[in-house]
This record gives sequence, C-alpha cells and structure tokens, in this order.
Amino acid sequence: MKHKLNDSDLVQAISFVWSQWRKQQLPLAIFIVLCLNLAIAPVVYAASDGILERRSAWAIGILGFVTIALVIYLFVVVFQPERF
Repeated sequence: MKHKLNDSDLVQAISFVWSQWRKQQLPLAIFIVLCLNLAIAPVVYAASDGILERRSAWAIGILGFVTIALVIYLFVVVFQPERF
C-alpha cells in the first residue's frame, strides 16, 4: 500500500522540526548543510570539467560550508565576546 504525502503530513513534519530546533541544534544544522551540499556539489563537479571525482566535489562543498561557519562563528566571538 503506497502512502501519499498529504499537506497535513508536510505541515506536521515542519512543525516537528521547528519544535526540535531549540533542543537539538547541531544535528539539524548538519542535516541542513548536507541538504545544501546537494545543490553545491554538482556545481563544483561541473565546474571542474570532470577532473575531480564526485567524492572530491562533495568534500569541497562540505569544506566550503565548514569554512563559512567558522568565519561566522569567529566574527560573532570577536564582536560579542561577552556571550562566550
């Protein structure tokens, strides 16, 4: 029996993720980065003209997201040190 995705199921899933955001930020952030990497990795792979392997394109995409996250974190630490 196939289960179709209803609008109410989608709203319920979004509300569950939204309610868990405050409790578990790190796993959700990792999931979002991996989902965004689904869009970035093919662009990196296509820009390399087949020189890179797909695995390397994924690694470069994740490395880019980690670098951006580190820059944002350090920016916040420098300009708001009382929070840390």
